[in-house]
Amino acid sequence: MWRDADFRSLWVGQTASQLGEHASLVVLPLFAVLTLHADAGELGVLRAVGQAPILLLSLFVGAWVDRWRTRTTMVLTDLGRALALGAAAVAGLVGPLGLPGLLALAFAVGALSVFFDVAYQASLVRLVERDQLVRGNSALEGSRSAAQIGGPALGGALVSLLSAPIAAASSALFFALSFLSIRRIRRSESLPKRPEDHRRLWRRILEGLRFVAGDTALRTVCLASAVFQFSFAAVMTVYLLFLPRELHLSGTVVGLALAAAGPGALLGSVLAARLPSRFGHGAVLVCAAALGDGVFLCVPALHGSSAVTVAALLAAGFVFGAGGQLVNVTVMAVRQALTPDGMQGRAAATITFAGMGVTPLGSLLGGFLAEEWGLRTSLLVTAAGMMLSPLVMALSPLARLGRELPASHDAPPTADRPAAGEMAVRGNSDAAHDAAPGTAL
Repeated sequence: MWRDADFRSLWVGQTASQLGEHASLVVLPLFAVLTLHADAGELGVLRAVGQAPILLLSLFVGAWVDRWRTRTTMVLTDLGRALALGAAAVAGLVGPLGLPGLLALAFAVGALSVFFDVAYQASLVRLVERDQLVRGNSALEGSRSAAQIGGPALGGALVSLLSAPIAAASSALFFALSFLSIRRIRRSESLPKRPEDHRRLWRRILEGLRFVAGDTALRTVCLASAVFQFSFAAVMTVYLLFLPRELHLSGTVVGLALAAAGPGALLGSVLAARLPSRFGHGAVLVCAAALGDGVFLCVPALHGSSAVTVAALLAAGFVFGAGGQLVNVTVMAVRQALTPDGMQGRAAATITFAGMGVTPLGSLLGGFLAEEWGLRTSLLVTAAGMMLSPLVMALSPLARLGRELPASHDAPPTADRPAAGEMAVRGNSDAAHDAAPGTAL
């Protein structure tokens, strides 16, 4: 796989894009909190505006990506994000970049990121064979782990030591690098044949919705993802206030605490190459989600800015990253295996819409709870909400997925191989693959 120049270009581009995205996710909130002295409600609004494109655009983007080349989509969105952040950097250096400017920037970058994320998830299926999906996704998710290490730490340090405009400019450079790398992909994509009747966009969207709703495993992924993402959005709104205001940590230390999820996610990517094929995809999903989500319940007990507190935050971030990434890779492999090629973009977008679409509401709830109940109590309550996600999976047929990936719905059932929906529920606990891929659940 790594000998393939197109896959290397995708990997380098996705890594650079994720570095820029994770840096900007820290730069904008920290700039609002530390420089503009935004309160809990304003921070909740800022995060909600940045997440709103997921709710507004995901389904349309999924239908669009299934009809166009993913390379073109990723190149254009990288260029757009680089220009948007570059313009914001110039505006910030020339004059003050206030909250309205941050809101506009957050929405623009969020909208372009929806296009990129859906396209890159569909692109791998068009670049590698089906039996390489798990390893390919593991490699891509591993690069995202590396971005989680460097992105938040870089963003936090630049905001604290230099300025928000320079931090925004650094993110723009990463998107420019991604643009240059993905442009080098030369493989011709085998696009699904466009229907002769030029069906309306809404009809294609409804096809994606019906496909996901019609499969037990994918329905459960949607529900568990929605529960997690809603609660996690609320957690992060409180968390970004809890660290600097309750624990009195600097922007640099906040960035390091957030970056601790990166090494954990790197470990999660490595484990995802082995554990599902050994213990079963369902068991790995439930256990990894319970461990990764549960660690946040310990954070409200921390006090002060001592070395012990910082070490505990780093450990919590590491465990959360490992568990979350293990779930990410496993879920993506299951979703891609179940989905025919012509439905990949719409299936990814539908699950993104169902899961990530509720994040603006979660961010607003986090800001409201922080103002009404205080930071410590709000953090505990919202962290407890994340535990509903592994519970949903444990009570569903998804928990019974075996060691073998389910068959795609475009494969006809035979006497030796049942229909994909049936295999998705039961799995095959006797067959093991030498397997090594949203959105954590």
